[in-house]
Amino acid sequence: MHKRREFIKLVGVAAGVALWNFCGLAQVQDDRPNIVLIIADDMAWDDCGAYGHPTIRTPNIDKLAAEGMRFTNAFLTASSCSPSRASIITGRYPHNTDAEQLHWPLPVEQQTFVEILKGAGYWTASAGKWHLGDAVRDRFDLVHEADVSGFQLPTGKDGSAPAMIAREKSGCERWLSTLRSRPKGKPFFLWLAALDPHRDYEKGIIANPHRPEDVVVPPYLPDVPEVRKDLALYYDEISRLDDYVGKIMDELARQGVEENTFLLFFSDNGRPFPRDKTTLYDGGIKTPWFVRWPRRVPRGSLCTQLVSSADIARTVLALAGLDAPSCFQGRDFSPLLTDPNQKIRDYVYAEDHWHDYEDLGRAVRSLRYKYIRNDYPDLPATPPADVGRSLTFAAMRRLRTQGKLNESQMACFVKPRPAEELYDTVADPHEMRNLADDPRYASVLAEHRRVLNAWSKRTAFEVPKTRTPDEFDRETGRPLPNRIRPRPSKKDFQKLLSGDSP
Repeated sequence: MHKRREFIKLVGVAAGVALWNFCGLAQVQDDRPNIVLIIADDMAWDDCGAYGHPTIRTPNIDKLAAEGMRFTNAFLTASSCSPSRASIITGRYPHNTDAEQLHWPLPVEQQTFVEILKGAGYWTASAGKWHLGDAVRDRFDLVHEADVSGFQLPTGKDGSAPAMIAREKSGCERWLSTLRSRPKGKPFFLWLAALDPHRDYEKGIIANPHRPEDVVVPPYLPDVPEVRKDLALYYDEISRLDDYVGKIMDELARQGVEENTFLLFFSDNGRPFPRDKTTLYDGGIKTPWFVRWPRRVPRGSLCTQLVSSADIARTVLALAGLDAPSCFQGRDFSPLLTDPNQKIRDYVYAEDHWHDYEDLGRAVRSLRYKYIRNDYPDLPATPPADVGRSLTFAAMRRLRTQGKLNESQMACFVKPRPAEELYDTVADPHEMRNLADDPRYASVLAEHRRVLNAWSKRTAFEVPKTRTPDEFDRETGRPLPNRIRPRPSKKDFQKLLSGDSP
């Protein structure tokens, strides 16, 4: 009898299959929550109405926030697309995934939370942008990868390779059909990944485009017509993404499962503009973060505590009643859903690695302060290559020649950079005043240095012995002859750099 009880407990709680009511022979439905992650691509944390943006039209995202919990201090472990996603799905920091550089595939030996859910009876599916490589596709029951192979811009006069425009424009086209194809009677997990608002941009993608006069220009970008036009096109892509968020919310309601569906909306990294994406400033690593779960999360609630994208994996498993493996480095943030004043961490950590151009940096963020260590201070903070080809960066290069950029706007061009940066993010939310050399902040600097050093030692962060060559021109964003596509794994890439054949 004891073995029978233990078997039923294992099947009902750990494996998540239906139990039987032996009196009426009626099947009892699995009542664990459904879990849906909606991942924006390159969306800054405050570029939606829910965080007070006055002009970007995001009615569905704002509704999602109003019907659940809004987090104001959520951070990513990386400011680059694929390293961030690899970290999210493994619950590990980028340098521990062996996929810390852009386009490095996630190795097969890495454990993800998805196969644990799948093994415990969840139906698991991914739809939209993939960006994780081929080795972990089988962790999902179903993968609908957005087709980004399609339309190309004309080849440049210099023979440079064309930029790509996705055939599936937003990456969200299969979201609804994937949700509708789920098997009934078992919990499901969806990884819904957009391509919006990633570059490159097109005009006329929504019926009522944003106007340049609608734009709020961050102070570290020049307020000129080209920048306003560029930001307006970025706003349009956020609105297009917002429409798909609304469709998913409506479909969950239509299927009658919204009450017990944990829905988390966030972005993989920040705004695709200079001094944002691929940087360790908040414009690169701070993310929108909304949780809606009507059965458990109070409407209109607010959490100001620190959370990290490394926490998602452990939290998802906790919601499903499953234990997380010891290799997961994040924390379970589910206690915040009912007690948002509870603290689960004092610091969050982020890192920056090769993304089109070589770079290396680390950061630690407390509720008030940000400490950045630039491990390669001899290199300028060049934005990603697609940003390098943008209207914004072209205008900045012109204004630099004319001597019309301020110190913060020059940050992408200056070398060497400071080896250390310290910011008071309350007094200076755009992180424009480096306090690292200010003696009044010596104790704050020392504390954050100590914390970052301890994290680096604990997670075995090491500065590589060999640097990775740039694959694009830092001024124009055009491909260099040594560009490699597809990029090999970390192991094979290191062999290439050392001169050995992979």
